[in-house]
Amino acid sequence: MSSLAVLLLCLMGIAAPLLALARLLRVYPRRPLIWLAMLPAAASFGVLATPEALYVVMPLNAVVGSLMCLDLCTLPSRRAFSVERQAGRIVSLRKPHRVLLTVLNHARRRFIEIRDGVPPELHAQPADFRLRLAGRSRAALHYELRAGRRGAFTIDAVHLRARSWLGLWQRMFVYPLETALNVYPDMQQLSQYALLARTNRLSLLGVRRTRRIGQDNEFERLRDYTLDDNYKHIDWRTTARRAKLTVKDYQAAQSQRIIFLMDCGRMMTNEAAGLSLLDHGLNAMLMLSYVALRQGDSVGMISFSDEIHGFVPPRGGMQQMNRLLHASFDRFPRLVESRYDQAFRYLASHCRKRSLVVLVTSVLDEVNSRQIEQYLTNLVGRHLPLGILLRDRRLFEAVEVEHPAEPQLWRAAAAAEILAWRHQVLTDLQSKGVLSLDVFPEAMTAPLVNRYLEIKARHLL
Repeated sequence: MSSLAVLLLCLMGIAAPLLALARLLRVYPRRPLIWLAMLPAAASFGVLATPEALYVVMPLNAVVGSLMCLDLCTLPSRRAFSVERQAGRIVSLRKPHRVLLTVLNHARRRFIEIRDGVPPELHAQPADFRLRLAGRSRAALHYELRAGRRGAFTIDAVHLRARSWLGLWQRMFVYPLETALNVYPDMQQLSQYALLARTNRLSLLGVRRTRRIGQDNEFERLRDYTLDDNYKHIDWRTTARRAKLTVKDYQAAQSQRIIFLMDCGRMMTNEAAGLSLLDHGLNAMLMLSYVALRQGDSVGMISFSDEIHGFVPPRGGMQQMNRLLHASFDRFPRLVESRYDQAFRYLASHCRKRSLVVLVTSVLDEVNSRQIEQYLTNLVGRHLPLGILLRDRRLFEAVEVEHPAEPQLWRAAAAAEILAWRHQVLTDLQSKGVLSLDVFPEAMTAPLVNRYLEIKARHLL
């Protein structure tokens, strides 16, 4: 047998067991093993020069092979570890969500690496952990998820990698552990609103205190006096008893209706501040729904594009928030033309009582603007229509360039023409009795809530 054949047999004798270990037991060599295997491999080239080198190569192969086999036997089995995961099922879009992994080591001390099977849409920070576990111990590992989009997701398994005693080998384990996560539009803003409402600090969210035109007669509560209150509403008897200025609050008209028409067509696929226009619209819709339900009003929603995707009948009570969340968390914009005619016909057949109809959409061409103007105008008298037209910040940035060069000058002129056309669309809507709101998507929540409070204060419904 030639020296080259002997060398090839040696290499095959090393490669074949490695492939078998990887396929059957998910055992893989680590970098130290590769460097160690380089010693007999380098010595094997001496066989090409002189056959006597074989007497050195073979014992060296035997020593290295024995060391590798002994270290291979120190790899743990699957039963050496167990993993638990604790995570809330509800996640807010682009908000940190805390997850707890608990790793139990039932054997002796080990150096492990662990990574949760998080879908790519849920960005984990940190993505993996490296730690040394003492024998018969446990470790609690915390990481945060930040969801990049809404929807239903499943973390299906935990991936664990353990090293051998000398660190020559590593073994991969997959522990099936399913956790269902529903990523909803931003709900943390709701708890923030509730907290600021209790402490009379809603101005921090941009919500203005709206002065009522006239007064509703039904008493609601007593509360501490603030600088914005009318001194005529001070309850002097309660003030004397508490030794603190106290005012009376009166209820606004309740049991009124709000219907949201959420456009899920191609106009809502654009992005602003890392979120689609539909995401911003849903965030604002949920915030206004929360405010309206606390006021005692009923809220409903129709989502549509080229067809009707979902309908939540208008109801009151805070339980309605759950229905709105479940109807919107897995709704995404589609690259289709929106059918406003179908949406408004569906509204007419399912919502006959006078309501505040809030259409959330974006307008970039005359075809859609004519449809929106036509159908919103037809609602005047039967309902109170409010059209929310979302702005494109790039148009405003193009116009605001101070000293544009020639290419920028043409760009600024085109943007200015589009903005002038948008202004005319809004003017035409207002002249026909349609309320409108022209806002940037990322800053629409506070203006929308303020407009609702203004409508309530002026008794327009």
